[in-house]
Amino acid sequence: MAYTAPKYRVNYRRHSELKNSPLSDKEEWNTMPSSQICPASRAEPQAGAEHHLTHRPASTPHTLTRESRATPPPTPMGASPSDSEASKKAAAPPPRPRRCARDALLFAAGVAAAVLALLGPTSPLLMRVGTSAGGLLVASPTPGPTDGPPTFYDDPSLSYAINVGHHHHRLTDWDAKRASWLRSRGLLGSPEKVVMVSGSQPEPCRATTGDHLLLRFLKNKLDYCRLHGIKLLYNTAHLDPAMVAYWAKLPILRAAMLAHPDAEWLWWVDADAVVTDMDFTLPLSTKYAGHNLVLYGWPKEVYERKRWLGLNAGVFLIRNCQWSLDFLDEWARMGPASPDHARWGKAIRHVLSDRESDVACDQSALAYLLITERERWGDKVHLGVDYYFQGYFVEVVGKLRGVAARYTKVERSSPAAKARALRRRHAEREHVRYAAARNAAVRGVVPGPDGGAQFGSWRRPFVTHFTGCNPCGGRRNPAYSRELCEGGMRRALAFADDQVLRAYGFRQDAALNGTVLPMPFDYPNAATPARSR
Repeated sequence: MAYTAPKYRVNYRRHSELKNSPLSDKEEWNTMPSSQICPASRAEPQAGAEHHLTHRPASTPHTLTRESRATPPPTPMGASPSDSEASKKAAAPPPRPRRCARDALLFAAGVAAAVLALLGPTSPLLMRVGTSAGGLLVASPTPGPTDGPPTFYDDPSLSYAINVGHHHHRLTDWDAKRASWLRSRGLLGSPEKVVMVSGSQPEPCRATTGDHLLLRFLKNKLDYCRLHGIKLLYNTAHLDPAMVAYWAKLPILRAAMLAHPDAEWLWWVDADAVVTDMDFTLPLSTKYAGHNLVLYGWPKEVYERKRWLGLNAGVFLIRNCQWSLDFLDEWARMGPASPDHARWGKAIRHVLSDRESDVACDQSALAYLLITERERWGDKVHLGVDYYFQGYFVEVVGKLRGVAARYTKVERSSPAAKARALRRRHAEREHVRYAAARNAAVRGVVPGPDGGAQFGSWRRPFVTHFTGCNPCGGRRNPAYSRELCEGGMRRALAFADDQVLRAYGFRQDAALNGTVLPMPFDYPNAATPARSR
């Protein structure tokens, strides 16, 4: 009779049962052969062998027992006990080296790799040892209020206020201070981060519908930032009482640079600007890699014709660096907080060909600074109109329905597989991936660049700026009618909201009049009629 392998099962017993066991946990484990505790290999079971597992919670201890502990294996008929022992020794597999130590090391390495993958290289729990280009990532606790080395925040002379002349210290060596802070948090070399900055006055609007419109403008900015992983800083405080109206943006930008050293870019967007292409992503690492200030405007109009209307200061990107802090200080020196504000106003009017007022505004001062100190600042300023970084609303609002119709046509008439992919329902967090696919589908089919443009474009305009409409104050430019401003704002907001609502199963009516409709499955497939109510 052949030898039959004994039956083993893992017997998982609760801690209360083990306390009453004749053997303690340690003693019971010590009585087992090491090959049972940490098997040398996972060989296939022999014929006739059965292994039984009883489930236990992961946190409870377990023991290994033999079902036939008291019964020895039967001796073959006609064989002596010594013969039986010899046959068992002959049939036993050769011993294999133990691999417990190696398995433990492999397990520990796997756990470490899993933790690193979970945290990621930019986790605040990790910091890089070595140069910024390489080195080793090691675990580091996020510094608390009493932890870590001193940073620039611990300097009592640090001022968050904009420098307008004499009573504030100019911040120096900012690039090194910021890099040191980023390194201490394990953030050096992380992807470029953007903070959108906007704001409005602390008092209620004078215009009847002003507060409602500002709320809708704010929602629009929140929507875009949520879809693209951008933080929004919305300010309603006068950080410098003298820097009012359009000048109020400079103090908050200066303070935001210090409050957000982890942000590479600050993106100022006026309260009356609408993001009208929720799919567009700022080309920070490509188009703007070598620049510190991004403005919408015409270089020839600014530098040659010296026109302050050759650019617009309502929407711009500014890099968080020493260059930008110095630029903001120079810009603010011409503002109303400066004792030389009146003198600057006259100097600005003298240089600018289309300036009629002696009072310096933020935009005329910006144009003056670029013109008169081009050698100092010009190389780091991107001034262009290659897409609607901020489109003039008069050029945009009349085309929005036509733009929407062309995008709908692409979703219907593209090659079948591509069209189905564009119409496919998806989670909002996947917006950027679907936006890239949509842009690829309309590129070359719908005229114009990504983000739209002034001439010949039917692409979605990235930002539509209602400059001169003054929705809060109510005193709009006399050249604009109420319908042009307020009606245009509502159409632009509905146009943008339609792109957001689709992730929630709804859409705006094609008339862009604010009516919301349920979105049928596979919309806008030509075979699926649009429902209305």
